[in-house]
Amino acid sequence: MTFWIIVINVGIFLIELTLPKDIQNAIGYLFGLVPARYAHPVWARVMGFPLDSYWPFLTNIFLHGGWLHIIGNMWFLFLFGYSVEGRMGHVRFLLFYLLAGIASNLVFFIMNSNSTVPVIGASGAIAGVMGAYLRIFPLAKIVTLVPIWIVPLFFKIPAVFFMAFWFAMQVFFGTLSLTVGESGEGIAWWAHIGGFAVGFLFAKHLVTKSPKGPAPRK
Repeated sequence: MTFWIIVINVGIFLIELTLPKDIQNAIGYLFGLVPARYAHPVWARVMGFPLDSYWPFLTNIFLHGGWLHIIGNMWFLFLFGYSVEGRMGHVRFLLFYLLAGIASNLVFFIMNSNSTVPVIGASGAIAGVMGAYLRIFPLAKIVTLVPIWIVPLFFKIPAVFFMAFWFAMQVFFGTLSLTVGESGEGIAWWAHIGGFAVGFLFAKHLVTKSPKGPAPRK
């Protein structure tokens, strides 16, 4: 299932690239999550948004804004998704992934309800996968690249340290983004926070009794 999620995301992104720029922007606004669309229905009506459509809370996790955006997201999904899927099973993992994405969008909406900027990307759902990975494999070690000047060095660090540092960064910049308006530097920090928290809290309830699939990637 992780493989097919990656394929679908890449396929949609490649299709987007074939479209004119104005069509790409329209897709971002119609199928991306624009919080003000739901918090300010009068404004939404004036701007021409379809009424009573909540699909963007789901569809936005299949849209990406550039090569770095999709490569980064799919790489993290590749690193953590297979191991989590192996413990949940294919169908449960798919449902978990989609629900984590929706939950991350709800958190972002609550924290940025006045934003008129469309939010797109799978990072909230993938943050849920990362939270689940930490809950299921707390003792696993992750190979991390640490560049020293121009020399790339690789170190194995416990997943709990990596995830704790990553989550702390999301909370820091997420809190900072509330003081500058919109979504800070264009990153949906609160979607990451919400997705990670949901993944960590609910992962154990979806794990099958007998381990399946590959061991944690190192």
